[in-house]
Amino acid sequence: MKKMAVVFSVLVIVAVFMTGCSKDSGNMTIKKGVLMVGMEIGYPPMEYMADDGVTPIGFDVSLGKALAQKMGLNVQFVDTAWDGIFAAVNTKKFDCIISSVTINATRLAAHNFSKPYIQNTLAIVMPKNTKYQVRSPADLAGLGVSYQEETTSDIYMTELAENGLMFTPYEYDKVMYCFDELRLGRVDAIMTDLLVAYEYVARSDFFEIVWQGGEEEFGVCMRKGNDALTQAIDKALDELFEDGTMLKISKEIFAGMDLVSPVRR
Repeated sequence: MKKMAVVFSVLVIVAVFMTGCSKDSGNMTIKKGVLMVGMEIGYPPMEYMADDGVTPIGFDVSLGKALAQKMGLNVQFVDTAWDGIFAAVNTKKFDCIISSVTINATRLAAHNFSKPYIQNTLAIVMPKNTKYQVRSPADLAGLGVSYQEETTSDIYMTELAENGLMFTPYEYDKVMYCFDELRLGRVDAIMTDLLVAYEYVARSDFFEIVWQGGEEEFGVCMRKGNDALTQAIDKALDELFEDGTMLKISKEIFAGMDLVSPVRR
């Protein structure tokens, strides 16, 4: 899903969660005994605020806590604007990004990545009562399409435009604004991650998924060269798959669905 960025903007350190007895993390993490996790906390169901407005919840939040616990560390989540999140990990504002980051060749060249932890595809979301017949991206011709800027949805729609698809783009810095605009009738369709689309469709009978495709995988992103942390996260991730924790998190977040096992087959 998510994107490469240039501008750095750390918004606020949200919370510190105690996850177990802290061990000496040596040079592996910035703060001794703490795994600092950068994420854009506005991407439900992967990472978003609970009703109290201060507690981060979601799939990636649960994963971050579980990884830190396996590694014997405390966890600290740093809410970071998406357009600055890669610059922030490079300049050691936090240790890693767990924020629905798609693994691709460009990012692998610039950063270390863990093994994938969940699969995803892109999806087109429209109102159920739409007058438009859209069953593929080609059918978006002539429509107003919203998506989060600098995400894989952005990349995908840009490629379609470069290949001749004529549509009106509406780019937003948070995916929730795309859904707000669709509900208000200001756009005709949304291109987004299927995992995000599931959440909004489950919450409201207003939205409908009309197409999905373009398989991708999410991983934990780290500063290039931080091999010690990469190996430790991979080891912890393996253990979370083996002991059933990953499956448990998936079923809790995605209404009983197993969306993690396919990445290990």
